[in-house]
Amino acid sequence: MKAWSMTSPNKLLSFFFTLKEKQGVHGIPVYSVTYKNRPLLLDSRLGLQLDGDPSLLDGFTVTDVHRDSYAEEWRPLYGERDVIPDRYSRLAIHLQEKDGNRRQLRLEFRLYDEGLAFRYHVPEQETLSRFTISGEHSQFHVPEGSWAYEEHGAEGEYAKVSVRDLKPNCERPLTVVYPDGTYIAITEAALDNYSRTLFSVHPASPWIIESTLSGLLTGFEGYGLMSENLPEEKNQASVIAQAPFSSPWRVVLVGDRPGDLLEHNYLVLNLNEPCALEDTSWIVPGKLIREMTLSQEGGRACVDFAAERGLQYVMLDWGWYGDPFDDRSDCTRPVNEVWFYNKKEGERTHTLDVQELVQYGAAKGIAILLYLDRRAVEHQIDRFLPVFKEWGIKGLKFGFVNTGPQYWTQWLHECIRKCAEYQLLVNVHDAYRTTGFTRTYPNMLTVEGIRGNEHMPTARHNATLPFTRFLAGCGDYTICYYSDRIQTTHAHQLAMSVIAYSPLHSIYWYDQPADAQGEPETEFFDRLPTVWDETRVLTGQIGEYAAIARRKGEEWFIGTITNELARDLDLPLDFLKQGKAYLATTYNDDLLNKASRTGVSMRITEVNASSRLQAYMAPSGGQAIWIRPKARDLA
Repeated sequence: MKAWSMTSPNKLLSFFFTLKEKQGVHGIPVYSVTYKNRPLLLDSRLGLQLDGDPSLLDGFTVTDVHRDSYAEEWRPLYGERDVIPDRYSRLAIHLQEKDGNRRQLRLEFRLYDEGLAFRYHVPEQETLSRFTISGEHSQFHVPEGSWAYEEHGAEGEYAKVSVRDLKPNCERPLTVVYPDGTYIAITEAALDNYSRTLFSVHPASPWIIESTLSGLLTGFEGYGLMSENLPEEKNQASVIAQAPFSSPWRVVLVGDRPGDLLEHNYLVLNLNEPCALEDTSWIVPGKLIREMTLSQEGGRACVDFAAERGLQYVMLDWGWYGDPFDDRSDCTRPVNEVWFYNKKEGERTHTLDVQELVQYGAAKGIAILLYLDRRAVEHQIDRFLPVFKEWGIKGLKFGFVNTGPQYWTQWLHECIRKCAEYQLLVNVHDAYRTTGFTRTYPNMLTVEGIRGNEHMPTARHNATLPFTRFLAGCGDYTICYYSDRIQTTHAHQLAMSVIAYSPLHSIYWYDQPADAQGEPETEFFDRLPTVWDETRVLTGQIGEYAAIARRKGEEWFIGTITNELARDLDLPLDFLKQGKAYLATTYNDDLLNKASRTGVSMRITEVNASSRLQAYMAPSGGQAIWIRPKARDLA
């Protein structure tokens, strides 16, 4: 039995491919991977299930093999790091059926130092032109005894379970811990013309994780958002394809510690097409405050607050153009009677002059963003884009978009492309998660797809996110500070603004300008960048604690959080430049500090690369640190 193999550039990963026979079935595509000479992925099958045709699962012979390698680096417009390596070995296997239609399938594998990626390609051929993929059978055979961090619904909570006990249709990324302490995360990249991939356990083998194609799994039925009867073609999990056709990439990140997975998550971006926009000067990352009163006075107050506190945007929340659940609500009207979902009968609603607010904000260097429910986007996008451009709107937030099927993936990405034509930023909320599309269309500054502070999650959930959800990329966590509903300390919330990567960062989500009473520690939010030149995971254990350091220019920001257990962590600062003096401001849990209504104390110390800082964290607590060169102290 002939096999083909390759190794990663650093020689730590080895990949093997062969065609096997099982129970009388010949020509089954199978791959395996080792890491440091230990099994990483055992024999795992590959193949596509076609609707109404014999499947592209077996009966193959290898007709050609192509090998090459690639070693470059590139600079993103923005990101968690300013330079991204892109180095891999590549193996392309050309398959053809022995019998029947003799259809062709190409499998492309890339082996990076950071992990494995592969995809399917159906070349142009007479025997297979237009076809429907009803299922994909990409397997990931992990060692017996492995554990996984299971999540269902893109805003779900995480549970650590044995792989064999995974419930069907787990969200991605799916992080798995091996018995020997190795970590992997299975995810996808370059999803554009395909249905979203989820993961289930193979029914006949409890240690084989297998991809499944997702139909419409909204999770929003309780909101009454999905009441209309959607046509079947908009809901189905199957993929309609025309040869030549390529699937998204299936990705396996590998690490010796949880932090390796986050430090290597740029692999998802590498597998996407480069930026498609010639002019990107209008794409400006930044921080926003949400305006919830939907009044002229409230909007002006948020603009004033944003200008004072170093924010860049004010976002008008849902209802500014009328009832978002009513297709008759017209978001192109510059003056509207706004709508509140909890308004009592007989109460007067406000009127809002959006154009006047845009002008007021522009005078103070603050741009206005608008929330739009998916109904308005679906029915009015071609009409409202030129209007918003004329008003001077800088970006849009899409809410409650349908996700899962191929139809809705294509629809959403086309909307983002249209917004780019009008130089409008996009923030996609609710169930959507990016698979690296932000590289190609960076006007999509952020997405939600995360259980953030709209749900007020636990500290344990927050300590799980860096090693699970954030492996996919940006996530709009919606930081809160003054709300009495937060389940963590205030220092934990300060730290989460570093832990959570979001180029468009929502700060003070449930807060209003009047809530602020001059708390000195909120200078951390004022100083905070939202995009970075370097990201390092200093330490972390999934669901227990995390310490992440991010650099912008010569300044470092560190966020450290713990779960429900009080914890002390020792943080070395050896990532600082040798021989250089810095000032570090630490923002600490100090719940007995009667002088602080938020239970936060501050301390400034001189540090250098040999220094160590201690993070003393209360239960569900945290610590934030701002480090800058001493000679350039901005305080």
